[in-house]
Amino acid sequence: MSDPIKPKSGKRSSSARQSAPTLDDVARITGLSPITISRALNNPKLVRPQTIEKVMEAVARTGYIPNMQAGSLASRRSRLVAAIVPQLTNAMFVDTVQGLSDQLAAHGYQLLLCLTGYSQKHEEELVSAILSRRPDGIVLTGINHSQELRKTLLSAAIPVVETWDLTPTPIDMLVGFSHEKIGSRIGEYLVGKGYRRFGFVWADDERAAIRRRSILDVLGKQGIVDAPTALVPTPASLQLGRQGFAELFAARQDFDVIVCSSDALAQGVITEATVCGISIPGQLAVMGFGDLDFSAHTSPAISTIHIDKRALGVQAADALVAKIQGQPLAERIIDVGFELIERETT
Repeated sequence: MSDPIKPKSGKRSSSARQSAPTLDDVARITGLSPITISRALNNPKLVRPQTIEKVMEAVARTGYIPNMQAGSLASRRSRLVAAIVPQLTNAMFVDTVQGLSDQLAAHGYQLLLCLTGYSQKHEEELVSAILSRRPDGIVLTGINHSQELRKTLLSAAIPVVETWDLTPTPIDMLVGFSHEKIGSRIGEYLVGKGYRRFGFVWADDERAAIRRRSILDVLGKQGIVDAPTALVPTPASLQLGRQGFAELFAARQDFDVIVCSSDALAQGVITEATVCGISIPGQLAVMGFGDLDFSAHTSPAISTIHIDKRALGVQAADALVAKIQGQPLAERIIDVGFELIERETT
C-alpha cells in the first residue's frame, strides 16, 4: 500500500487552515446555547446583563465576528447608516461626521462614510450601491440633488436626513442652516463697519455661491457694485487663499476688506498680505467662514461665522434614529443657526 500524499513543504492543506471562529465556539466557552448567544448579540434587551457580559468576554477571547446581517432578518434592520459628504480633506465636515458617528454609535448603529467629490452623478451611484446593503437610513450633505436621486430615495422608503443647508421642502428630514441668511449677515456687518472696497477669495462650491450672492445683494443696496472675485477650486486651503489674494492684488491694490468662503482661505489671504507688507486689519480687513479650530488662535485671530458643526451631526443622528424606531419627531426641519464672531481681522 502506497504512502498517503503529503502536502508540499511550506504549504498547508485546506483542511489544516484555521477557520474563522463561529457561534458554536462562543457557546462552547460560555456554556450557553447558540440561541441565547444570538439573542444577547442581536436583541440584548431580552437578556440579563450578566449573560451579555459573559457573551462579550467570550466574543473577545475567540475573535468571533457576529453576522449582523443575519441577526437583522427578524427586525429587518441592518443597524447601518450611510453618510455621504463631499470631501474629508475639507475640514468643515470633519466635526459633523464625528458627531454623527458618535451619536449613532450611542444608539447602537454603525456609520458607513462615502465621498462624492461634489459630483451629483457620483452621489447617485453611491446611493444606488448603498441601498443594495439595506441601510436603515441615509444622511446627505446639502439639498441640491438630481431628480433621479430623489426618486430613488423616495422609492426606497427609508429615513433620510439632509444637512448643511436649509429648505422648506426636504426629501424627508433636514438639519442645517441658511447660507442666504449668513451672506446677508456678513454683508450687513462689514458695511456697518464702514468697509466699501470689497474683494472675494471664494471656493467654487454651490453652498458658498449662495452666501456670496447674498453678500452682493447687500452691497448692491449700498451702491457697491465693483467687488472682484478670485474663484478657487475645492477643497479650500491656505495655499489657494494665498494664490487667490495674489490674483486680486495683481489687478488692484485699493481693497479695504477681503471676504473668504472659508477660514482656510482667510488664513492664506492673511499670510500673503503679510508677505506683501500689508497690515491686517490696519490696511486690510479679512472675513472667513466656518470658525475652524485654528481661527481663534492665528495672529491676528480671524473674524468668521460659527456653526456648531458637531451638534449638527448629533441632531441629524437623533432625528434619523427617532424616525427609524418609529418615534414621534418634534421637528422635521431643524435650523441650528449661526453666530458671527468678531475677532482681530475686522
